[in-house]
Amino acid sequence: MNPTEPVVDLRSDTVTRPTPEMRRAIAEAVVGDDVYGDDPTVKELERRVAALAGKEAALFVPSGTMGNQIAVKCLTTPGDEVLLETHSHINFFEQGGIAANSGCLSHPVETERGMLAPEDLAAALRADDDHVARITLACVENTHNWHGGTVAPLDRVRELSAAARARGVRVHLDGARLWNASVATGVPIRDWAATADTVMMCFSKGLGAPIGSILVGEGATIGAARRVRKRWGGGMRQVGILAAACLHALDHHFERLADDHRRARALAAGIGRIPGLRVVEPETNIVMIDLEHPALDRVAALRGLKARGVLVSPYGSRRLRAVTHLDVDDAGIGRVVEALEAVAGELTAVPAR
Repeated sequence: MNPTEPVVDLRSDTVTRPTPEMRRAIAEAVVGDDVYGDDPTVKELERRVAALAGKEAALFVPSGTMGNQIAVKCLTTPGDEVLLETHSHINFFEQGGIAANSGCLSHPVETERGMLAPEDLAAALRADDDHVARITLACVENTHNWHGGTVAPLDRVRELSAAARARGVRVHLDGARLWNASVATGVPIRDWAATADTVMMCFSKGLGAPIGSILVGEGATIGAARRVRKRWGGGMRQVGILAAACLHALDHHFERLADDHRRARALAAGIGRIPGLRVVEPETNIVMIDLEHPALDRVAALRGLKARGVLVSPYGSRRLRAVTHLDVDDAGIGRVVEALEAVAGELTAVPAR
């Protein structure tokens, strides 16, 4: 690694640092005590995102996981069952929170691209029987992290939502990267949000804010969510300093997600020319890299990339994940391709006899 070159960190789009302009917005934020409802910057953020999503109200929360878990808590009762995709973030990456926080059961369904279908709901539902748990909530993730940032098509989400509502099942949309889905498809946030009772969106992923997510929904649901947030220790005081960063991100970092998507495609194209690696063209900003050659050991590959100033995440025994974001430019993408080519060549070279 050249010590004069910065590390290219593609582990996640959460690793971004605030831009100078965002730091200025943070420093100049007008604040108050949000637990008392006195922070004007938080109020403005919640009002603006609720309007953007076409919902009655919004609640600023510290993390996407808290937003998802609060939604589950507010849309279920203990003993209910929650239908979701097997590798969804709520099921796979939130420490069994559905059970621990809400006393509910998970009903996971394996899918090819992360999108539940009406048939999955129909197959999961049982006859009204006092002996069995009832499915009262279905969760959708868009874009889907585990499946490589895939976009759940709006018509598919609408079909699932209609089927759920016809059966009295509520819907939560984990839209941690819904911003990416919107930019990639041109579909407005409010159209996605109309399919769900609650929607969670992250500011700390593609939009580049240091902290913060938001939950939107009906006024009564968000009122209940505010109480749960307080009970779980999520009530924050002069948090307008963070809300200001999120407002800045909405104004300046939303449309530029198209640059991340373009760079992800460029990265995939470069990787596609490297023997021993396989990659599927990304739909948004997540690139999944499969180590197809048997000599490409995941641990050795990660070590070799790190030595060359490139960081990516392990995703399964023979897969790596690279996520493009605000802090990685075209030159950085070029460095990643060069590093992968060097590491793959090194690990697959036939030993001399």
